[in-house]
Parts: sequence; C-alpha cells; structure tokens
Amino acid sequence: MENISDEIKKRLLYLMIKIRHFEEKIISVYHFQDMKTPVHLYIGEEAVAAAVCANLRKDDYALSTHRNHGHYIAKGVDINVLMAELYGKEAGCSKGKGGSMHPVFPEFGILGTSAIVGGSVPIAVGAALASKLRNENKVSVAFFGDGSTEEGSFHESMNFASLKKLPMVFICENNFYATNSHLSARQPHDNIAKRAESYNMPGIQVNGNNVLGIYNVAQGAIDNARDGNGPSLIECRTYRWKGHVGPECDYEKGCRPKKELEDWMEKCPIESFSEYLLRHQVVTYKELQNIRDEIDRDIETAWKFGRESAYPESKEVFNHVYFKRG
Repeated sequence: MENISDEIKKRLLYLMIKIRHFEEKIISVYHFQDMKTPVHLYIGEEAVAAAVCANLRKDDYALSTHRNHGHYIAKGVDINVLMAELYGKEAGCSKGKGGSMHPVFPEFGILGTSAIVGGSVPIAVGAALASKLRNENKVSVAFFGDGSTEEGSFHESMNFASLKKLPMVFICENNFYATNSHLSARQPHDNIAKRAESYNMPGIQVNGNNVLGIYNVAQGAIDNARDGNGPSLIECRTYRWKGHVGPECDYEKGCRPKKELEDWMEKCPIESFSEYLLRHQVVTYKELQNIRDEIDRDIETAWKFGRESAYPESKEVFNHVYFKRG
C-alpha cells in the first residue's frame, strides 16, 4: 500500500466520509415524507465507490444501479444537484424526473442509471464500444450487485467486451444479498470473480472494505483497459448495513441475521481506514474532525438547497423524455 501517496489516502477518506454522511442525512430527514423517491442506501460499501472512482478521469464513463449515490458522489458530482433530484426538484440533475434511481450526469460520464437488475451493464459496454470506435481513450466502468451476475445481460456483456477487447471494467459489489435472498440460496458457489475465466479476462476477488486494496486492483484494471488490453472483472466482497430499500434495517423482519450485520459493522471500512491513517500519522485527530465538519456543512447546505428549490412546472412533464432529431 506504500505506493499510494498520502494525498490520495486523504482523498479516499474524504470520499468515504462524504458518502456515509450524505446517506445518513437522508436517513435523518426521510421521515418528513417530502422526499418521495425510494432510496437504496450505500452505507457499508463506501470503500468500493471511493477506490474505483478515484482512479477514473472526469470524462470516463461510470454506470450504476438503484444503489448509486456513493458512485456518483465519488465521481465528483455536485451534491446540491443530487439532493435536489432526490426531492424531485427542477434544479435536480434529471430535472426532478429521475429521483434516486435514475440520476444522469453526462458531464461526469454518467449517461444514465437503470434500476433494472443488471440493466446498466450493457449500457456501460456500449459506452466502451463507442469510446473504442472514436479513439477517445476513455474507460467505461459498470457497478452492479451480486444479483446482476445471474442475469443474461451480464454474461452477454462480459462475452462481447472480451471479444472486442473493450476498455471496460466490471465492478461487482457482492454484498451477498439480492433484495432479501442470500447468495448461498441462489448459487452453488460464491466466487463471482471466477466467472471471468469463461470469458478469457482477468477476474480478481478483493476485500470490499479495504479501500487501499481496492484502489490498487482497480488502478491496474483501469490502466489495463485504457492501454487497449481489454476488460477485467473485480469482485468486491462487502456488505450493506441497511435494508434493500429505505432507511431502516431489515433483520427485524427476519430478512437476515442480526449477528451477521453486527459482525460486518465491526469491519466498518471508514473506521478501519481512519485508524490506519491515524496510526501511520497520515492524519491527526484534529484533521479528521475538520474533514467531518466540512462535509457536514456541505451536506447541510445541499439538503436546504434540495428541499427549498422549486418543483418543475406541470408543462415540463413531456420535456426531456424523448430525444428529438433535428
């Protein structure tokens, strides 16, 4: 890990805390019932988004799922605009029509978001194909959960990307649950990275709570893709703390064991990384608190902006729905 500069380590910590606190803000205000969009929260998985996106350029493509806030915050989007979208406001990135599951930020390489399981994977591959045909030297990354690997579109995308040696990286955030169904109840083995062998591409399994480990693996895969050597599959084994959807936990409903959640919370990616940085004197306790305070101020501003912004007018309902040529 020593090849990673202290500046990058601090950046990774900042991104992880920003994602966590953004999601925690949603939890704290969701009961007001004026944020109407369903929310799929990213708490517990912050290391993946931070580590992967820290290796991407602004114009690289990143396609995500219904659980997308972390990816897009790590990619650098304006949280004021993202929060406004969650409130369905005109100032939102999708003009209030996308909500939590369908934000779009083309200026950050985010061409759209699909809530269909595995739906963003072939879109990311299409973006990679376009980049190759145009000689743009852009890399395309698809984030998806373990449930997506059971969709035909995932396998077709892997096959096509390998066949055409596209500048593509597949990032599987394996949190072991597809809604409420554990991976062991759906698959005969839990080694998703091994599926890469069938498509003649590298498959790497990594601890999804170890931000530096993910950073190094993602850097290699992204550089490899950008150099024209084709795609890779990275399986990040992690865990979401909240239920499939909404601000509550789901163990009370018998969806998963409470002990399992508690064990994973003990492996908190932010706490463990903060302790690492403090131990190696990369940050001080004061600096860590300053980072948290700065982020909290920015999120409070974003929340007020999102909540107080105007709703779109009714005449806007058919605008930005279809692409019109000419």
